[in-house]
Amino acid sequence: MVHVLVVGSAVLDFVYRVDELPKAAEKYRAFDMETVGGGCAANAAVAISRLGQRASLLARFGRDIVQTQVMEDLTNEGVLLDLVDIAEGGRSAVSSVYVDRTGERQIMAFRGEGLSQKPAPLKLEAIDAVLADTRWPEASLLALEHARALGSPGILDGEAPIDLALAEAASHVIFSEQGLLDFQTETNVKEALLGASARLPGWVAVTSGSAGVAWVEGDHVRQMPAFKVDVKDTLGAGDVWHGAFALNLSEGAVIEEAIRFANAAAALKCTGHGGRKAAPNREQVEQFLKDNT
Repeated sequence: MVHVLVVGSAVLDFVYRVDELPKAAEKYRAFDMETVGGGCAANAAVAISRLGQRASLLARFGRDIVQTQVMEDLTNEGVLLDLVDIAEGGRSAVSSVYVDRTGERQIMAFRGEGLSQKPAPLKLEAIDAVLADTRWPEASLLALEHARALGSPGILDGEAPIDLALAEAASHVIFSEQGLLDFQTETNVKEALLGASARLPGWVAVTSGSAGVAWVEGDHVRQMPAFKVDVKDTLGAGDVWHGAFALNLSEGAVIEEAIRFANAAAALKCTGHGGRKAAPNREQVEQFLKDNT
């Protein structure tokens, strides 16, 4: 069984469904609300587990009610939590999320307080891939260097701000558009992607939501469109994408196969409400790919 180490954020999301995203300092009324686990790394780890493989999560919490609720949910999802760091007196991360009727979302994030800065030495030896976000840079760098020493893929979820050392340590850097344009001086996404590729030793790509994924191959940019689905909720879709990509790549898939697999997983997630609650299983993704050949 493939084993992926996922490093970074794990939070509790308070998700409100609204007619339109807030635009002014006024009172708004939600027509639905639920509390769900979230965070880039945690969502990706759940996606990997649902897709039938092992996911270990390296994340940090304060010892509080949020930590208890989030870890209980992750345990129920089959995510391995032996590496989680819990700081006495710390405050765990939470977010308020607004999702409109088109499925677009707006996030207000509190990233915690009094949390550990320096991660403990990694005790894992045999891992097939590392997927790291930018929310705990010290831990992500440690894990990416661990992957490089093992000769395993080290994948960076490139959300701004991105430490150059993280990007250089990764074998694969997958930027969001915002992350890419923050990392590079170019204002055009294609030029920025080529610039990042020239600057970094690894493979680079950018995810652009419904526009799909672009990546550098040789000296030119290739593009794979996203699958068209009835979008209900985009919350967590990018995280599911990263988890599915890291998993499929570690299983031996070539780049295009892994991108298509990840596109399918993210598309299916968007067809359901509740953030990562709508992350698909392996059978659903494989059937979706057969139906969309």
